Amino acid sequence: MIDTDLIKHGGEFARYLANNKFEMTEQGIEFPVAQAEVFGEYQDKYGTEKNLLTIQGLNHLLMVALSNSSKLNDFYLALYSGNFTPTGALTAAQFAASAGEIVSASEGYSNATRPQWNPAAADSGAIDNYANKAEFNIATTGSVTIRGAALLSDWTKGSTSGVLISASRFSHERVEYDGNVYQLGYRVRLQSS
Repeated sequence: MIDTDLIKHGGEFARYLANNKFEMTEQGIEFPVAQAEVFGEYQDKYGTEKNLLTIQGLNHLLMVALSNSSKLNDFYLALYSGNFTPTGALTAAQFAASAGEIVSASEGYSNATRPQWNPAAADSGAIDNYANKAEFNIATTGSVTIRGAALLSDWTKGSTSGVLISASRFSHERVEYDGNVYQLGYRVRLQSS
């Protein structure tokens, strides 16, 4: 659960990021001085995969919440098939090419754009779309291998614009077949460590 100290000292998180006073962990990003961690997780029919938020994503979240940056209206989920493990330094400009984003409508998914992430209201220090998961309509002559996912601010498949909030390499590949509807949820959480 989020505690009031995390909110009260929100401006300090921006300084921790700017001054490299954080640690990247397998679970997310830890701020040792503040005794707090931020992490994300993807959920599908195969289970839940924890990941870290990118520095680009954290900076955006902090600037919107604690400064005067404009809020982006929508976020979108993307899938990738490359043999790629994201790092916290990954940005939206690098994501599609580095990860091998799945963009084909005939050998990937037929949606014209990345599916929108539609979260419910934040509760207990977390926000997610688990009750309304994004749907990818799989289209392929054989199968599609999904190795990971990302949350971005641009709806265009393969785009290099916008903000990359999160990207994760799944612990196990997901193999989907023509006509399947692959559903994906994403949650971000802030909690005391």
